[in-house]
Amino acid sequence: MILIDPPAVARWDRLWSHLASDTSYDEVHAFAAAHGVPARGWDRDHYDVPADAYDALVAAGAVPVTSREIVAALRAAGLRRPKARFRDQH
Repeated sequence: MILIDPPAVARWDRLWSHLASDTSYDEVHAFAAAHGVPARGWDRDHYDVPADAYDALVAAGAVPVTSREIVAALRAAGLRRPKARFRDQH
């Protein structure tokens, strides 16, 4: 299933949503490509998509969920790729 959270992340003078799959990276890549989401929007385990794309992506079949639900779904599917944490080397 393709999941999308509400536009809530502010960057570059816009609000952004996250588009992900609870099944596979292939599924979300195919959905994104079919609906004009640029590959440069990919960020480890999801696409960042601008708020103005939200309604069209929901109309195309993305299921609206919360941000926490996206993270939980990615973890449950073994697809979560969190940002690397760096330790001080002192």
